[in-house]
Amino acid sequence: MELKVTRYSVDESGVATVWLDRPERRNSWTGRMHDEYRWIMKQLDDDPRVRVIVLTGSGESFCVGADSKALQSYVGADRYDPALSEDAERPGYGVRPEFDADMAWQFGMRPPIIAAVNGACAGIAVALVSFCDIRFAVEGAKVTTAAPKLGLPAEYGLSWIIPRLVGVTHAADILLSGRVLLAEELKSMGFFNNVFPKDEFEERVYEYAHMLAGLSPASTSTTKRQLYEDLIRTNVGESIEHSKKLIEKLMQGPDYKEGVTAFLEKREPRFVR
Repeated sequence: MELKVTRYSVDESGVATVWLDRPERRNSWTGRMHDEYRWIMKQLDDDPRVRVIVLTGSGESFCVGADSKALQSYVGADRYDPALSEDAERPGYGVRPEFDADMAWQFGMRPPIIAAVNGACAGIAVALVSFCDIRFAVEGAKVTTAAPKLGLPAEYGLSWIIPRLVGVTHAADILLSGRVLLAEELKSMGFFNNVFPKDEFEERVYEYAHMLAGLSPASTSTTKRQLYEDLIRTNVGESIEHSKKLIEKLMQGPDYKEGVTAFLEKREPRFVR
């Protein structure tokens, strides 16, 4: 695919970076960007070299939500069209039926996804970030769902994911008011894992990403799968029994052998891709 509004790279440690790349439009979301984002994520999910994905925006914004021209085009329309092409890629699909939906497919992806919110984040971008695994933001970043001011509902499953991240009380505030929140307030609610000063932001994000990349790929992908499957599991006993089966499976793999050997030799493990 020819990439016009996104770009990506993978470093030698297996850390991939994906940029929403329309800085002249503050990385506003379009159907083209939706297609390209899915295509990139499918390439990264299928690439065994990739251990961690960092998602960020080009320039000073993360993503200010749907492009204003797209919003205008829906006035008076009789249905919502997400503008995906018929042959759009399906990264993360097939793990669970519940995850075969927009944004939720990020749960089904193998590598952990870190949202690096480097500036304004609004509308659909809030959903994009919410369905990532780890969330960091730059100090002073402004975040809003914007939906109430546009006469819209909580979009793309925000009414499901936000209460699970910050609790019902904070979720009601975020979703009902649509007010602009600073990254620092969202961190206090538990939405962001951390907020960093602008001059440290990139360094701190990649420090964490490379830490994750140095861990057992089998462990991180399996644990990620457990985390989201157990969000919708209602029986704790099933979770426990499933984890015991996974323990048996991973104990037979090379990562467990290397982890134990490194522990006994008092050194850092060297996990092979």
